[in-house]
Amino acid sequence: MAAIPTLFLLITIAFFLIRVAPGGPFDTEKDLPPVIQKNLEAKYHLDEPLYQQYIRYLGDIVQGDFGPSFQYKDFSVTELIAKGFPVSLTIGGLALLFALIMGVMLGTIAAVRQNSWVDYLLMSTAMTGISIPNFVVAPLLILFFAVYNDWFPAGGWGEGQWNYLILPVLALSLRYIAYIARLMRSSMIEILRSDYIRTARAKGLSLFQIIFKHALKPALMPVVSYLGPAAAGIITGSVVIEKIFAVPGLGRYFVQGALNRDYTLVMGVIIFIGVLIIVFNLIVDILYALLDPKIRLEHK
Repeated sequence: MAAIPTLFLLITIAFFLIRVAPGGPFDTEKDLPPVIQKNLEAKYHLDEPLYQQYIRYLGDIVQGDFGPSFQYKDFSVTELIAKGFPVSLTIGGLALLFALIMGVMLGTIAAVRQNSWVDYLLMSTAMTGISIPNFVVAPLLILFFAVYNDWFPAGGWGEGQWNYLILPVLALSLRYIAYIARLMRSSMIEILRSDYIRTARAKGLSLFQIIFKHALKPALMPVVSYLGPAAAGIITGSVVIEKIFAVPGLGRYFVQGALNRDYTLVMGVIIFIGVLIIVFNLIVDILYALLDPKIRLEHK
């Protein structure tokens, strides 16, 4: 029920904030003749009072119309989003999947080897990964893997081949691997100290059986809770990564739209990302309920 008010608030704030920024969508180094300027503003209803533009935009959004792009003349905003989203989805989805697999695995290893040199090494590395933002990591990856060693392309998309995906996915996922590893370690240590795990050990079960049959599922609860914020962070972080690696995803359109004051394009990307985050948080809530039977019982 909170999704609609959240989207409404997001649209309202974004609509007015983007118009506070100096400049307009038709400002160029060479001033347009006044007649042409007025005709362009009339065509896109920019000559109307701001509140009328806002009401008109809300009406279009309700009908699923993001409007035309001011700068990409041959495309609507919906077409640009449809063009860029598969690329962003590929990078973001792979980054989230990779972060989840690696974070859970490293966190489990650190928990099993608690207070050993393996634990200290993994958690120290995780803290380093959390501290360094992805816009610092990405150029370093390009420098080492593309410039010095020429193992992967420094940027671009090609046809979506795997070698073009490695560096963007790695740069986007490293921070979240570190977060998930720390969460998983803390959760797994707590689970391994519980009474039913002691009982499983007393029955002679191997460590592999204890981890994968009894401890892994409850230990994943904090990680699943974190997937919502992680997805939001990966979606927003992909804007920077796509720009650094020159990937033709939503991030490129968002940055170009902001630089060009392309109001409808920026608004369309913001709304689309907002919907994605809300949907993903809903999916996380459903997964959390599937993992924890107590939550299902509380809602009955």
